[in-house]
Amino acid sequence: MKILAVGDMHLGRIPGSLPTDLGGSELGPAAAWDRVVKTAVSEAVAAVVLAGDVVDSDDDFFEAYRVLESGVRELADADIDIVGVAGNHDVKVLPRLAAQIPEFRLLGAGGQWESCRIAEGADAVTLWGWSFPQTRVSHSPLPKQPFERRPGLNLGLLHCDRDAGSDSTYAPVRGAALAAAGLDGWLLGHIHKPDVLTADAPSGYLGSLTGLDRSESDDHGPWLLTFADGRLDTVEQLSLAPLRWQALEVDLSDIEDAVRAKDRLLAAVRELDRRLASVTQPPSAVGLSVRFTGRTGFSHAAMAELSLEDRDHTYAGAAGTRYFIARLDTDTRPVIDLNVLAKRQDPAGLLAARLLWLDRPPGDPERDALVDAARRQLDDQAGKPVWQGLNGTEGDVDPVAWLRRAAIRALDQLLAQNAEDA
Repeated sequence: MKILAVGDMHLGRIPGSLPTDLGGSELGPAAAWDRVVKTAVSEAVAAVVLAGDVVDSDDDFFEAYRVLESGVRELADADIDIVGVAGNHDVKVLPRLAAQIPEFRLLGAGGQWESCRIAEGADAVTLWGWSFPQTRVSHSPLPKQPFERRPGLNLGLLHCDRDAGSDSTYAPVRGAALAAAGLDGWLLGHIHKPDVLTADAPSGYLGSLTGLDRSESDDHGPWLLTFADGRLDTVEQLSLAPLRWQALEVDLSDIEDAVRAKDRLLAAVRELDRRLASVTQPPSAVGLSVRFTGRTGFSHAAMAELSLEDRDHTYAGAAGTRYFIARLDTDTRPVIDLNVLAKRQDPAGLLAARLLWLDRPPGDPERDALVDAARRQLDDQAGKPVWQGLNGTEGDVDPVAWLRRAAIRALDQLLAQNAEDA
């Protein structure tokens, strides 16, 4: 017997920051849900369970209804149960959708724990679910006493904020409390980065169904739980996301000129394409956060070589996957040894010395003073109104990494100017 568990889906949200030749609607949550439905049918699962935030917002009722209902009908026609709980994003709209789609069962409406059985016999599983009764919930939703177990395996389905601070308003729970609740595992929604779930430890965040922005990188997709002989036999994440976000390091060491940076980048993309060909279902598109590394004198020139036109186009992989550059950054070191360069008393030498400070451990006075000054500058910039429209995750900047990148760019330019003046 199999169950397909789905984390935060956020139907209605369209991925942003895509090249003009990619359609966002074909790469978003609706396309990911379609892949889930087809996989559930092909795997002949007994149930598809949804861990909340199925819909992005209450304003997405009609779009979400069309997409969700179509999938639910297809699942129901294949005799597959559909069970879910409401999260903080869909506290109003998901109950309305459930009322319109009889085959979709919403567990725990109104903040009351509720259970349902998946299959019968030796591999029967009881799901315990709780849904957000309002958008903000400041208390733990767990009951004061352990759950009254049903025969067979008992799993919890919950949208919550695990081990968060006391000021959380998203159903805060302690990991220890989940472990002590008397169930065999927990399928959790809310945090978009998936945990590592195994048959021996089937508790954790399922993660978002598909990466919603470039902060949600690497594997995303539903989890396939297989039961045999009255126990959980295997747990496997199926990488089904139609849009994948991927960090990609490209070593520019020993390149002869800036044009060669493109060759190195394309070679790295080809290697990634070969690796992704082995996932459950290759993505339709991959957004790359490219970071140039290594020792080179062409870092700044390589960045300029990849023009804005290059970044607004896609590159085709062997299986039809389209690759595009979502972000381009550099973390290279100059060819000259920093320790040698730092002995000079010119601007390049002074900058090299400060770069070496960053390699010192926290607690070093010079290093900490430099980092604190950078953090104040970043905080001052982040508070300006011009940045307020950005996604919160985009504004989280490591001051050490930011300083290093900025200093290396400046050092690259200084060394290039010195070479020209020589």
